[in-house]
Amino acid sequence: TDRKKLHTAPVGQVFRLRPFHVLVATGGGYAGYRKYEDYKLEQLEKRGLEVPVKLASEWEVALYKSVPTRLLSRAWGRLNQVELPTWLRKPVYSLYIWTFGVNMKEAAVEDLHHYRNLSEFFRRKLKPQVRPVCCVHSVISPSDGKILNFGQVKNCEVEQVKGVTYSLESFLGPRISTEEVHFSQAPPGNSFQQQLVTKEGNELYHCVIYLAPGDYHCFHSPTDWTVSHRRHFPGSLMSVNPGVARWIKELFCHNERVVLTGDWKHGFFSLTAVGATNVGSIRIYFDQDLHTNSPSYSKGSYNDFSFISNNKEGIPMRKGEHLGEFNLGSTIVLIFEAPKDFKFNLKAGQKIRFGEALGSL
Repeated sequence: TDRKKLHTAPVGQVFRLRPFHVLVATGGGYAGYRKYEDYKLEQLEKRGLEVPVKLASEWEVALYKSVPTRLLSRAWGRLNQVELPTWLRKPVYSLYIWTFGVNMKEAAVEDLHHYRNLSEFFRRKLKPQVRPVCCVHSVISPSDGKILNFGQVKNCEVEQVKGVTYSLESFLGPRISTEEVHFSQAPPGNSFQQQLVTKEGNELYHCVIYLAPGDYHCFHSPTDWTVSHRRHFPGSLMSVNPGVARWIKELFCHNERVVLTGDWKHGFFSLTAVGATNVGSIRIYFDQDLHTNSPSYSKGSYNDFSFISNNKEGIPMRKGEHLGEFNLGSTIVLIFEAPKDFKFNLKAGQKIRFGEALGSL
């Protein structure tokens, strides 16, 4: 016939699957499924219904941890440093503002052309008057965000969200020398929680604040205290959004984090910055030796650094003082000692701003 011949490749060659394609397809599909689940949970919260807890199995956690989130986060960090052409800045930042509901009227510099790259935009400063620091209450919110959980620490377990806990000792790590942090001189048989409490009649409290991508990314000192020690845990960089926090037990213990410990007028005090996907960069302004999201690390390892020396007795921090920043949204966990009559002025799930009161005596 006069018809043209159709030359076809072998079926095996056409449908050859490469590992990268499988990873993208399965990872994208799984991410889409998780997003749908998160959407359903948000709808339940809006209607005031209790969100059911459904914990991930060991294989699901292992599968999630196998995704190269640390590598992706480093790549994202490098991308954030790329200077954008002036003409491209406004459309790129405007898309981000629209997606995550950023309020640029609060920014110290509202002109989008001022921010040379995404990193500068994420770390934008605020106008001083938009975040007044509460002078009446003893503990303030160190950042903008959403309150995931708060209350007393019980049985050496801390709730990351209602019904899902993690180990206090796994999160903070082994006990630090009493010369660096004023631990109580409790007998060795006492629990880790009891060893943290330095004064009779005090209790241990916690508060978890989730910073969304659209939130102000800097964090501040939540009270007047002295930082005496830093412990850096390299680890995974899984998402820490509320949906994942309900799904993975001990999520904050799996992820990379920087634990600052010290003391305030009522005893032990700690602030922990928890890393997340695309948030491998955690910066503490007074700690130039801290380097997070390094290419290699040993599982279960941690690095200690003491701020106590012959000439210094720690880093004094004033309430509201700039403390550090994330590259994107993440989580702040406060664990501190206070008298039994300490009361939180919060509701789980509420939005909070830096400078607003967390609780008082």
